[in-house]
Amino acid sequence: MQAVALMREDRALRLVEKARPEPAAGEVLVRTLSVGIDGSDRRIVDGEIGEFPEGEAHLVLGHETVGVVEDPNGTDLERGDFVVPLVRRPTDDAGGSSDELDMAEPDTFVERGIFGAHGYMAEFFASRPEHLVVVPESVADYGFLVEPASLVEKSLEQAFAARSAFEWSPSTALVLGNGNLGLLALARLADRPEFERTYCLGRRDRPDPTVDFVESVGGTYVDSRATPPEAIPETHEPIDFAFEATGHPNHAVEVVSALASNGVATLQGIPGSAEAEIDLGEFHAGLVVENKALLGVVNSRASHFEAASEWLAETDTETLDGLITGVFAPEEAEAAFDDDETTTKTVVTFE
Repeated sequence: MQAVALMREDRALRLVEKARPEPAAGEVLVRTLSVGIDGSDRRIVDGEIGEFPEGEAHLVLGHETVGVVEDPNGTDLERGDFVVPLVRRPTDDAGGSSDELDMAEPDTFVERGIFGAHGYMAEFFASRPEHLVVVPESVADYGFLVEPASLVEKSLEQAFAARSAFEWSPSTALVLGNGNLGLLALARLADRPEFERTYCLGRRDRPDPTVDFVESVGGTYVDSRATPPEAIPETHEPIDFAFEATGHPNHAVEVVSALASNGVATLQGIPGSAEAEIDLGEFHAGLVVENKALLGVVNSRASHFEAASEWLAETDTETLDGLITGVFAPEEAEAAFDDDETTTKTVVTFE
C-alpha cells in the first residue's frame, strides 16, 4: 500500500510502499478516505516537533483522518462503518479504556503520526475499536475535521467546568489566530447561542481569504498590528472566552488583559523557546483580582470527537468548504504540505 512518510535519514517527505497491515486479534482494518494537514504536521516535517517510532527509518504522517471499516475482524464494528481515529495510544496498547488518554501523564502514551507511532496517511491502518469513533456517513466527506474540531469542544467543556462554581453567562468570544484551527474554532463559536459577538485576531492585510471567512461566519476581524490583545477591551469590548491557536507565547500573557472579569482563555498552541519582558505583578493581579483563568488544553477524548461530529453534521457545507484550500492525491503530498498565506486546510485523499 502507499503511505506518505517522513524519512529519518534526510528528513525528506516521500511516498513509500508498505505492507498492508494485518489486524491483530481485537483490531479492525480501516481503509483511509482522507487526511487533513495542519500546522503540527508541517512542524514535524520541519523538524521542530515529532519523534520517529523506535527502530523505524520513517514516520508515516497524519493524525486528522476519516476512514471506513474494511475488516471488522470479529469486533462489534461493521464493515462499511465510517470512523475517525483518536490520536493517542497508551504505550502498552493492550486495550482498556481510552476515556482519559487526553489527560495522561507524559511518557505513558504515543501519538499516531506525531511521535512514537505511525500515523494515518496511508491507504490502510489497523486500530482497536475503543480508539475509533463512529461517525455518520453524512460527516464522511469532512471527517478529517473531526479531530481539530474536537479540540474546540474540549476547550469549551474545560472553560465551562472552570466557571461551574458560579453562574457564568459569556456573550463574547475571541479566537487568537486565523490559521486552519483558529478559523474552525471561530465557526464553532459563532454557532454557539451564548456567544452573541465573536472576534478573530490575525496579522493579514485585506483582501485576504481568511478575513473573508471570519466575516462570512459573522465574526469581526481584529488586526493585531493595530489592535493587540490588550487593546481589545477598549477598541471593541472585554472578552468572556478566548481560544488561542497561534503558539505565540506572548499571547498567553497578553490575552489576560483582553478578558472580562471572570473570563477564561484556553491555550492550544505549543510554542518554541521564547523570552519577553512582562510586568509580572500586573499579569498576576489581573488573574486574581478579576477572577480570570488560563487553561492549557491538548488532545481530546472520544466524547469530544462525538460532539465535533454532531456539530459538523449540522454545519452547512459552504462554511466547511471555505476552510479547505486544496485536495491532493498521495503522490502530490509535497504540494499538500506547502504553506503560504493562501493556505488554510489542505487534504490528502486516498479515494
